[in-house]
Amino acid sequence: MKYKNIREEELKNKIGQDWFKNFDTTEIIGNIDFTVFPIQNDLFGRTPLLWAEAKTGNYDLTTMFVQLILTIGKARTFDKTLPPAFLGAFDFKKIAFVPYLSVQDIFYMNDFNWNVMPSNHETKEFQLIKERIESTLKEKSHIYDYEKEEKELRFFIKNNIAKAQDTAKIKIDKNNFIPIYLRWLEIVKPIIEVNWDFLKKNNIFDSDFYLADLFVDDNNTQCISDDQSIRDNLFVIYQNQGYKIAKENLKQMFDATIGIRNKDTYQQFWKRYKRPPLKEYQDYIIERRDLLVPQDIRERKGAFFTPRIWVELSQKYLTDYLGENWQDNYYIWDCAAGTGNLLAGLTNKYHIYASTLDQADVNVMHERIEHGANLLKSHVFQFDFLNDEFVPISQGGKLPDSLFEIINNEEKRKKLVVYINPPYAEVGSKGERENKTGVSKTKVLDKYKPLMKKGSNELFAQFLIRIYKEIPNSVIAEFSKLKILQSPNFSDFRKNFRAKLEKIFLVPADTFDNVKGQFPIGFKIWDTKIDEEFNAIESESFSTKGYLKQKKIYNTETPISNWIFEKLDDKNKIGHLSCRGGNDFQGQNSVNINSYIVKISDRNNRRYRSTLNIDSSNLIKTCVFFAVRHCIPADWLNDRDQFLYPNDGWQTDTEFQNDCLAYTLFHGQNRISSNEGVNHWIPFSESEVNAPEKFASNFMTHFIKGKISPLTFEGEKTSLFSEEKIAPSPWERVGVRHFSAEAIAVFDAGRELWRYYFQVIAPLSLGEGSGVRLNPSLYDIREHFQGRNEKGKMNNKSTDERYTTLIGELREKLKILADKIKPKIYEYGFLRE
Repeated sequence: MKYKNIREEELKNKIGQDWFKNFDTTEIIGNIDFTVFPIQNDLFGRTPLLWAEAKTGNYDLTTMFVQLILTIGKARTFDKTLPPAFLGAFDFKKIAFVPYLSVQDIFYMNDFNWNVMPSNHETKEFQLIKERIESTLKEKSHIYDYEKEEKELRFFIKNNIAKAQDTAKIKIDKNNFIPIYLRWLEIVKPIIEVNWDFLKKNNIFDSDFYLADLFVDDNNTQCISDDQSIRDNLFVIYQNQGYKIAKENLKQMFDATIGIRNKDTYQQFWKRYKRPPLKEYQDYIIERRDLLVPQDIRERKGAFFTPRIWVELSQKYLTDYLGENWQDNYYIWDCAAGTGNLLAGLTNKYHIYASTLDQADVNVMHERIEHGANLLKSHVFQFDFLNDEFVPISQGGKLPDSLFEIINNEEKRKKLVVYINPPYAEVGSKGERENKTGVSKTKVLDKYKPLMKKGSNELFAQFLIRIYKEIPNSVIAEFSKLKILQSPNFSDFRKNFRAKLEKIFLVPADTFDNVKGQFPIGFKIWDTKIDEEFNAIESESFSTKGYLKQKKIYNTETPISNWIFEKLDDKNKIGHLSCRGGNDFQGQNSVNINSYIVKISDRNNRRYRSTLNIDSSNLIKTCVFFAVRHCIPADWLNDRDQFLYPNDGWQTDTEFQNDCLAYTLFHGQNRISSNEGVNHWIPFSESEVNAPEKFASNFMTHFIKGKISPLTFEGEKTSLFSEEKIAPSPWERVGVRHFSAEAIAVFDAGRELWRYYFQVIAPLSLGEGSGVRLNPSLYDIREHFQGRNEKGKMNNKSTDERYTTLIGELREKLKILADKIKPKIYEYGFLRE
């Protein structure tokens, strides 16, 4: 058989290579085994073509499809990203496809328990789905044997999968018709050729055009003839590729058809959705047209602080967790509401409360209410959550009496969702940051600082601790940094904030207004009724283009700094390791090696607290640390991941140690310079690189060859080793170091660079004061060819083409070596996967 006796991951890779090489099969969506996307984006992003279940062996197709459907339904993946044209299932012998639309209705079954394990084939839910799809699969599925029906399979992929981008559509229901409207405002409204200000004066709003679009069928025909109530409530109808005003008293005034400037954009937008809305929600959508608030009111005074896309996604997560009717079954309080944009899309204004620090923001929300916003004025109020007491208005306080009753009623409190995107301002250890004066000086801080300690510097943490302590048994749904889950500074906070983290997704921080930096923001749903300290959770991650991948988030363990840093010694050292940026990826750029030897007298200087002077006894350990911190590039998603105290496995892995040594010698953050003292880091002998003079130090080549000699420091001959006899650790034992092929390739590329440097400087004067460095480090060579700008910063590029080629080749080999080192970083516990 074509794919017999291989593992599932290998099977998926081979299926991608053999049958879908003209597509992108690398994207991971939740727990779905295999996905197929077009390589190119269209105007609105990429439309998935196939989601498939993969199994090794010869497997029952119906069983595979059932497991796939349960996987999709459990995560409600179709709500988080556009569903595909086809679902699929394959094993080592065959592959099958079924149109997504033919099974789509299963995901909308009422009273179905999706919270079962998809892989458990014995549950009643599994059997129910199996019974329901068996006849559909017989009629609608396409099944191919890889070997016997190769031509037919390739024809199907070419003529169905490749051309399937227009077939998958999202059904419109009561939970997504508002988010779809918010997208419609951005894409469709600007291409409608009409004077909106004139229409508004006559009480015709953009939402009327949106409703006209909603009640159109697949043939772009208004589908209201059979429903009098819908027809009577549409003030605009879609007709003849444009719009007509249907409001009786305005028909004569607006007799002409209102055109659409770019019909292709219009069609591209609506091809993503199945119109009209599901039958059972049509009356509800018409009745709740008041939820479609005019755009100008929403935008006033920064009302979109939380990006619309994440507001929408957070409400989908709440629906998944609390149930489809959660807005009727729960109360909602946004106690850091700003101008209320986090509440956009919620439907039951009698259950919504919004409070904010500034009265000006309250005024904006009241103005929005006058223009149709779905809030009650009596439920929108000024309240300083970090300073004001929970006292009702009837007793001279600020809380609406109805909210005060919820907070103080144990049963009602269990049905309260505190739904917030609190401020991210913080105070550093030096005191108040610029423009943040007083941000952390609150009554909540005074009360709970002994429980939070270092974590109390963050305002969002103050919000959370007060909610947890003073509104117990509620549900907390909040956007915040991941510090509360991962940072060592929040270890005390985690011990006292003992709610269960039920669901989470991650998004880039720089998608939020006024937030800078490449780090993740998490939306987290906490159940405060369950007492447990956070340990770990599986999270989904998203960019503005859609789903990215699953990511595991862990509580902090012993940090790597406890492993690397030791008692400061300043005798007979060859350089120093600096790491002032903490133990996570955001501090990656602070990890460097330079020529300055930290003195004993410097140890109280903050600048040198996280430093290590380097000698032969800790060189390998230093290089392991350096490589571990730099091999994996930092990005927004791993920015807060913590590097940890490793297990002992690395100590006996000499190939790993030597790979790390090679990586460190040739990395750009190795800033050793002969301009600042003797360079002990040249990894080649004089003859290897055609040096014109003997090097001042051959320490590194001697170290590599296992024959370290005494060195002369400041004119005095002393041993680099301590005279005290201590049994060496495994990584300290002297011996010839043997390098992997990847490391040797790095040395080879580096050797060519050193040779070229000496070739270039050969014609130059080599006397004292010439400025030519005869003991060059990699940093010195880069400086020679790249030069510095007027501010003294090294330039990024060189005009020397040969140098540019050589440094490019070195960096490419270094990347290959980094890829070799990466798996060991996880194996030895420096990071957790």
